Amino acid sequence: MLSSGINVLFEGSNFERLLGGLLVTLEIALISIIIGTLLGILMGLLRTLKSRPIRFVLRFYLETFRIIPILVWLYVVYFGFTPLLNVDISGELTAVIVFSLWGAAEIGDIVRGALESLPKHQVESGQTLGLTYWQLYRHVLIPQAVRRMLPGSINLATRMIKTTSLVVLIGVVEVVKVGQQIIELGVIKAPSASFWVYGFIFILYFLVCYPLSRLSKRFERRWQN
Repeated sequence: MLSSGINVLFEGSNFERLLGGLLVTLEIALISIIIGTLLGILMGLLRTLKSRPIRFVLRFYLETFRIIPILVWLYVVYFGFTPLLNVDISGELTAVIVFSLWGAAEIGDIVRGALESLPKHQVESGQTLGLTYWQLYRHVLIPQAVRRMLPGSINLATRMIKTTSLVVLIGVVEVVKVGQQIIELGVIKAPSASFWVYGFIFILYFLVCYPLSRLSKRFERRWQN
C-alpha cells in the first residue's frame, strides 16, 4: 500500500510540478526578503532618531504585524483591498506586498536593536572627529551593526520562507497547493499518496531552511567569540 503511494510522485509531471511549486515559493520569499530588507534598513535608521512621533508610528507599525496573524493580513489585502480599491490584485502580488511589509517591520527592529546595542563611545568618538550624521552611520555604526544583524536577519528569512505556505489559502499555486492537487487526483488509487506527497514537501522545506538555520548559528557563534 505504501509502495503504491510513492509512485504518485513520479507519475506524469508530478515531480516537476512540485519543484515548480517550490520555485514559486522561493520567488515570493526572495522578492519579499529583498524589498523588506531595503525598507527595513530605512525604518531601523529612522527608529534611532530622537523624534518621538516617528518612533511611535514605526513602533505601532511593527506591533500591528506582531499582533495580527500574517494570514489575516493576506485576507485583508486580497479580499479587502481588491474590491475597496477596485483593482485586480493577484495572489502572488498580495503575498509579496504582505511579506515585504512584514519583513520591513521585523528587519527595522533588528537594525534598531543592533545600532542601539553599540557602545555609546562609538558615537561620541565619531562626533569628536567631525563626522556628519550620515558619515557616522555609514563609516562607523553600520559596519559594526551588520555583524549583530546577520543572525536575526537570516532567522527571519527562514521564517518568511516557511510562512509562505499560507499563500495557498488565497489561491497561489505554490508547492503546498501543487501537492494538494496531486493528492486529490491520486488518493483514490493510492490512499497513502498524502503521506508521500506531504513527506516530500517536508523534505523540500528542510533542504531549503536547514542550511539557513545553520548559517545563522554559525554567524552567531562567530560574533559571540
